[in-house]
Amino acid sequence: MTFILFVVALAGLLVVMRRESGATPAIGVMVVTGLLSWIFASGWLALILFVGAGITAAAGLPGFRQSWLTPKIFATFKKVAPKVSETEKVALEAGTVGWDGELFTGQPDWHNLLINRHTGLSEDEQAFVDNQCAQAISMCNAWDLAVERADLPKELWDFLKKEKFFGMIIPKEYGGLEFSAKAQTAVLQKLAANEMLMVSVGVPNSLGPGELLVKYGTDEQKSHYLPRLADGREIPCFGLTGPRAGSDATSLPDTGIVCKGEVDGKEVVGIKLNFEKRWITLAPIATVVGLAFRMFDPDGLLGEQKDYGITCALIPRDTDGMEIGRRHCPIGTPFLNGPIKGKDVFIPLDYIIGGQEMAGQGWRMLVECLSVGRCITLPSGAAGAAAYSVGTAGGFTRVRRQFNTPVADMEGVQEPLARIAGKTYIAQAAVNHTANMIDRGEKPA
Repeated sequence: MTFILFVVALAGLLVVMRRESGATPAIGVMVVTGLLSWIFASGWLALILFVGAGITAAAGLPGFRQSWLTPKIFATFKKVAPKVSETEKVALEAGTVGWDGELFTGQPDWHNLLINRHTGLSEDEQAFVDNQCAQAISMCNAWDLAVERADLPKELWDFLKKEKFFGMIIPKEYGGLEFSAKAQTAVLQKLAANEMLMVSVGVPNSLGPGELLVKYGTDEQKSHYLPRLADGREIPCFGLTGPRAGSDATSLPDTGIVCKGEVDGKEVVGIKLNFEKRWITLAPIATVVGLAFRMFDPDGLLGEQKDYGITCALIPRDTDGMEIGRRHCPIGTPFLNGPIKGKDVFIPLDYIIGGQEMAGQGWRMLVECLSVGRCITLPSGAAGAAAYSVGTAGGFTRVRRQFNTPVADMEGVQEPLARIAGKTYIAQAAVNHTANMIDRGEKPA
């Protein structure tokens, strides 16, 4: 019996390696195994395998399989499988699948990967990394930022605004830098020398008002906000995470009820918001707040639809009823973070990002915009920090001596150094490859 199982395993391995398809390999394995079972083991086992081979052969007939078998199996599966909700459907259909889909075939086409070379940065982008980024880092003192000040110095904030660090994703026609994904990655990896600096620059260029306005904003919203976001006159934050739902947008408890209210002495149709957000990066200094909430129209002021679903709006900081609370200090790091809450905050409908027609489209907007935050900002910060850890560890082990010998010359130290360097190389390669994919039109979900 052991010999039979060995043969079955070997045959299965050959089928997988050859990437065979259809019923023929399965029939062959069953028949060969049946013959071996008949000779060396149980006749009943051989009979079962022969019957299985016959059933497999019948199922392998294209006409029988396509016209009867597959529809029957699929119909049965649909009855027992859980239904896919609209929010799940939107998430499943968001974005594109590029070369990364090849990995799931088991036999990726490496040529398609190799021809998509990382073309590097433009002259302006490289100059920005070499000059403005280097100068920004030189203005950071880790002890001062983390312990004495718990904030970036004013002259550094002014420098970041002047050099348009917050406008990397904003088109040049609106005063932004319009950097490629590769350039954004390079900037954030460079700034990762200081976590607070990297986060402060990364968030406005990630998921939030800037990207949502570029992709979905009305012409009026773009003309007003994008130039102000690009030069730092407006500092944005985005309120998604809540105390009960975390960052799960589909479970938002925050609501917006369509009703009538007064704006500048005139009665208009708008939205009354009640919300509570926390862990919102840049909230303490934000001048404009992006907000995700669930929108309802119980009185039918906009039409017959009652539950519009997740909606995104842009709210000025000084709006009546909105309060930005005491600053958080997550895991002891000093980057700016805090809670936002509002009770009966009334906003006009034109505060909805994209206008009234985008009401209820917030989930799709959020899912489609996650690629920058998940594929550029967070990975770039991690890869950049890893690179600095290589430099720190390598430099220290050269300076640190034991028995009149730098510990970097000792095999027990060289091994973890090599591991750190190797994994950092992998991380940076993955980040750069993903940014290259985005620049070539892919939208990783």
